[in-house]
Amino acid sequence: MTDLRKGVWLNEPRQAQLGSDSLQMVTDERTDFWRETHYGFTRDNGHFLGIETGDGFTAQVRIRAKFEHLYDQAGIMVRIDERHWIKAGLEFSDGHALLGSVLTHERSDWATGRFDGDPMDFWMRVSLADGLLRVQASTDGRLWPLVRLCPFPEGVSYRVGPMCCTPERAGLAVHFSDWTLTTHLGKDLHDLR
Repeated sequence: MTDLRKGVWLNEPRQAQLGSDSLQMVTDERTDFWRETHYGFTRDNGHFLGIETGDGFTAQVRIRAKFEHLYDQAGIMVRIDERHWIKAGLEFSDGHALLGSVLTHERSDWATGRFDGDPMDFWMRVSLADGLLRVQASTDGRLWPLVRLCPFPEGVSYRVGPMCCTPERAGLAVHFSDWTLTTHLGKDLHDLR
């Protein structure tokens, strides 16, 4: 396990309490990660605590928050730089907390779907090795269905860690806990554990 206190902030929030495997924070006003697509703007002012790592890792975290306003979001991020990253977690849209991800290679995409678990308490996991990134979500920290499988740049260093933002407001309180960063689990694609 890698201590969260070794992470480096990108846009540190005004309110945050950090422990070795936990982070409690409250979002600042109008924060987001997005590049160009559909909306025509670029924002890179969301809150992200990233731990540097090389290829071949798995990171996971438990997330508790009360999503109430349009685009409230919290989850996990893997980042190379401002033009190459992925964020995945829950985001409030269309009246529901939706499970989704945004993959950005120069421009952002957005993929969402309904989440059947408790949107106030869920888990996210990312695994990256040899240019293949796997995103999983869990309702209990034991079973991990696939959310996304996508190519991701190789041969660079990455930062991975908790991410949250509120594009339309301030004040989303998020509790991240049970953080782990290990070598890649090396599991079969359909192994849910």
